[in-house]
Amino acid sequence: MGNCFSDHAAARSAVGATVFSQNNTSNVAVDCFLLSRGYRGLYSQIEISFSASNLRDRDVCSKSDPMLVVYAKRRDGSLEELDRTEVVQNSLNPKWIHKLNINYQFEVVQTLVFFVYDVDTQYHSLGVKMLKLDEQQYLGEATCVLSEIVTQSDRSLTLNLVYREESTSSTHPHHCGKLTVHAEECFSSKTTTEMILRCSNLGHKDLFSRIDPFLVISKTVESKSSIPVCKTEVIKNDLNPTWKPVFLNMQQAGSKDSPLIIECFNFNSNGRHELIGKVQKSLVELEKLFLSGEGDNLFSLPAAGHDYHNKVLKSQLFVDKFTESVQQTFLDYLAGGYEMNFMVAVDFTASNGNPRLPDSLHFIDPSGRPNSYQQAIIEVGEVLQFYDSDKRFPAWGFGARPIDGPVSHCFNLNGSSHYCEVEGTRGILMAYTSALHNVSLAGPTLFGPVINNAALIASQSLANGGRKYFVLLIITDGVVTDLQETKDALVKASDLPLSILIVGVGGADFKEMEVLDADKGERLESATGRVASRDIVQFVPFRDVQGGEISVVQALLAEVPHQFLTHVRSRDVQPNS
Repeated sequence: MGNCFSDHAAARSAVGATVFSQNNTSNVAVDCFLLSRGYRGLYSQIEISFSASNLRDRDVCSKSDPMLVVYAKRRDGSLEELDRTEVVQNSLNPKWIHKLNINYQFEVVQTLVFFVYDVDTQYHSLGVKMLKLDEQQYLGEATCVLSEIVTQSDRSLTLNLVYREESTSSTHPHHCGKLTVHAEECFSSKTTTEMILRCSNLGHKDLFSRIDPFLVISKTVESKSSIPVCKTEVIKNDLNPTWKPVFLNMQQAGSKDSPLIIECFNFNSNGRHELIGKVQKSLVELEKLFLSGEGDNLFSLPAAGHDYHNKVLKSQLFVDKFTESVQQTFLDYLAGGYEMNFMVAVDFTASNGNPRLPDSLHFIDPSGRPNSYQQAIIEVGEVLQFYDSDKRFPAWGFGARPIDGPVSHCFNLNGSSHYCEVEGTRGILMAYTSALHNVSLAGPTLFGPVINNAALIASQSLANGGRKYFVLLIITDGVVTDLQETKDALVKASDLPLSILIVGVGGADFKEMEVLDADKGERLESATGRVASRDIVQFVPFRDVQGGEISVVQALLAEVPHQFLTHVRSRDVQPNS
């Protein structure tokens, strides 16, 4: 979402950044707080245009008059109509003028379904929204995922239109032309405002309590409600904080004249953050504050049952920097040939329980219902698979004893002694199921070996000039026992094209694991005193991610593009033209 970064040089992002810092990283409690208010991950506005060729000719005296209808496929398989093009008369090779505007979200599989109809002449006087589709002649359909379009070098994808007979259940539909879908990222997603914000004289109703302030920037929508689009880092115990630069694109703001609500909160680890004060300003007004050097007073809302007027506070908001520029976006790097490679490491320690018993975290349900390990693999893999051309994913296990061997803290999930890759997400699931029959659960829980293996692959790719970014998913049921070794491995890996998602399954107390996510703002430090160059870890207990259209596992994926951009910008890597 909001382009909020705390590392001025390296962490510039074009779209969708949360907080990234060499001193402060996004806090899980803050993220959950914002999610509850409608905050989501990276999105970029995409404009999609359509053309077709060699359509079926259903008219007797003339050519077909085609119209395209676009649907989004929901997780339950149902279709939601998004838009319709105009009708192009007498053409089997139409190029529709009307374009679809859609928000691209990295962490969500956005499946699009396209239906082409021949509109009968008697309905040409009606607006396309008024047309009843069952009265038009069906010409064919196609489907794809939005990620498949934006990862093409020219952002164009040509699909075969197929004709499915409603009266038959044939699995061999007839081909009836082609549909070409082309995506362009809207310029508003690239035009970015960079601001450094500061507050003075922050007050607190309890004089003896500390203030750990952070800002949330929201835009107002037609319903008069507000949606968070940007946030800063949390600064500890400071009444006069200056936050690191935030980046806000025009798409998020709406326009330079659109009102923005800037709220200052006092951080609370339980997620119930206290509102200190707020101010409403457009980008135009924020720029005027910067040019004048003056501050603007925050105000607080009246308490229930009291005077309805807002209370003006002594606290003030200042804008210490205000610049506008055009930034390279995550999608620019994808179009330039960058790929994302999925890796997975599965915990096979004995604390998971006997896989043959239903109370085991590794139990394979005969009904087909996935266990927590399988569900995490599916939710992450189904997103990342579209960003890797060969879809060959390294997969490891740790904490088990292979047949007639010692305990291994990094073994190939496929059972091979020579290679660790499997084919696609399905290959990971098959290798995982097979491994359950071929290893004995043991322990302890060590992350260091699998992180070092992932880092080695990322390092070799970087040294060979590869344009790949790696995402390692570690799924575990217990607290890591080699904490310092894990920190050492993470600090070393922080310079590499690598992000690590750790998902905790089961009922263990994972509080100690949160230190790996640097959720309190402290950078990871190795045993030798070396400090991580950036935050590459996201951790979440799986019990906190159940339910909802978008799971928190996918919300963790939303951080990956920001970490990717932090990495490439720190090395001054540019997208290929």
